[in-house]
Amino acid sequence: MALVIYLLYYLTAIVALFFHFTGALERWGMEWVILVLAVTVFPVVLYL
Repeated sequence: MALVIYLLYYLTAIVALFFHFTGALERWGMEWVILVLAVTVFPVVLYL
């Protein structure tokens, strides 16, 4: 179960980075998603 959550987290991060670099997040006003992922990456890495 933890592996599934881990994979979903990183899949979400990859999709968010894709939209960030294409400029879609800025157009949609959702640039804060990158900041949320950046803050939450530390507990996910420590969980390993």
